[in-house]
Amino acid sequence: MNLLLEWEYVMEAPVEESLCPRIRRSEQALMAHHEAVLRTYGLTMTQYMVMLTLSREGGMSGAQLARSSGVTQQSMSSVLSNMEGKELIRRETSPVHAKVQIAALTGAGEALLDRAYSEVAVLERALTDAFTPSEHAALCELLDRATAVLVKQTRSTTAPPAP
Repeated sequence: MNLLLEWEYVMEAPVEESLCPRIRRSEQALMAHHEAVLRTYGLTMTQYMVMLTLSREGGMSGAQLARSSGVTQQSMSSVLSNMEGKELIRRETSPVHAKVQIAALTGAGEALLDRAYSEVAVLERALTDAFTPSEHAALCELLDRATAVLVKQTRSTTAPPAP
């Protein structure tokens, strides 16, 4: 199928049959749920992601956390300052580079993460239970494939034009 015919097919298809709106609605529903749960713990989604990342990876710099959370370094700096003020994390000078601060969870941060995670995990279990094991495996594979396409398309869209 040539590009023009593909475009005409996509544009003629009813929006409710398109994948992107479905993916977006799923993402919005997931975020709304997580944000509602996390709000009860006084956390934002970014703070939760930072805590989850630190619990799994150990100490990390603000730049590393920004990349893993998909926010700017400036935004992450503000997030980390707020979290440090709440005593959820501590920051120490990196042994490798004196200008880099390494963030790590405090005991209070770990305890709060454990409580929040146990409630967030309820949704994961509910989603898993909504599918048979083979459907669950297929959905995970399909979502991974869709994500790979989205990432590839984004990279090709944002790549500088060839000389």
